[in-house]
Amino acid sequence: MSSSPAAPGLRPTADAAPLSLCAREPRVPADRLVAEMVPPPRFDAVRFSTYVPDPKQPSQTEAVRVLEGFAAGLTGGASDAGSGRRGLFGLGRSRAPKTPAGPRGVYLDGGYGVGKTHLLASLWHATPAAPELKAFGTFVELTNLVGALGFQQTVATLSGHRLLCIDEFELDDPGDTVLVSSLLARLVEAGVALAATSNTLPGKLGEGRFASADFLREIQGLSAHFRSLRIDGDDYRHRGLPEAPEPFTDEQVTRAAHATAGASLDAFPALLDHLARVHPSRYGALTEDLRLVCLTDVRPVPDQSTALRLVVLADRLYDREVPVLASGLPFDKLFSDEMLNGGYRKKYLRAISRLTALARDAKGLAEGR
Repeated sequence: MSSSPAAPGLRPTADAAPLSLCAREPRVPADRLVAEMVPPPRFDAVRFSTYVPDPKQPSQTEAVRVLEGFAAGLTGGASDAGSGRRGLFGLGRSRAPKTPAGPRGVYLDGGYGVGKTHLLASLWHATPAAPELKAFGTFVELTNLVGALGFQQTVATLSGHRLLCIDEFELDDPGDTVLVSSLLARLVEAGVALAATSNTLPGKLGEGRFASADFLREIQGLSAHFRSLRIDGDDYRHRGLPEAPEPFTDEQVTRAAHATAGASLDAFPALLDHLARVHPSRYGALTEDLRLVCLTDVRPVPDQSTALRLVVLADRLYDREVPVLASGLPFDKLFSDEMLNGGYRKKYLRAISRLTALARDAKGLAEGR
């Protein structure tokens, strides 16, 4: 797999006042949360055929084979396609057991940058069902949907689906553990197939982040819903590509922000403060319609809560293919050694990887190309 080319269509314009992320406080209605449960723009056109496995990593080729078979098994008759009443591998709900004997989904486990989201989105596209019978969202978007609709209404809304894809599956607190365990159990009982990606095996979810031993039953219940599929490999975003560009000067970043239509310009410390006032589920709306994000004075994040919010923002910018131009410290200096050696290590490494790719996309703008 290869990184996306530098964002197309970005052209210098006459000097214009840039936008500001800090001035945005988006509100997302519940019906929009449901309607937007589709693969994000970066993954709108991906398919199994566009995934390029690393020839040195046979698990990547095997993952494509397994997922293609999984998608093919989700076919259903025309009468069921309209009602969402087909279960895993095409079983009608009238014949499906109320308590399934085995896993009802697939769980893509692997390091950052091996193409898990590409494969998850490809599965969504390949599943033969109308878009309104398939849902795709990040873990934080799913938990926010429950917060917006209520538990019972979320169950009712998603129970008619044939497939639920959950990207970036992480359990960061006990409340989420119990909530998601209960939700997925109800959806599996309704015949919904599940697919998820994470950097953590199902049985290890929550490990190093909270007292997961106290919630072992819920975590084991989550694990029982999935067949784990390990995907090995190196970060494709940096495979064979030059090193990330060094940070630019404040003047270069500011000039590019004023010269690029749809650019935002914010001081990094002020943006971190603003993220604390916006729920992470709204970070997608926060970055809506942006063509370039410009940040000055990038410095190490001060604490873990701030770091985790920044991870979510990096994911949403990456999903939407928004280049990031920055001054200050390079992105691989954002997180302290203590953070990188802690329970959220894989999240932080993913954020560094994605921000580095977006910085590479933005390099030409600062250089006037």
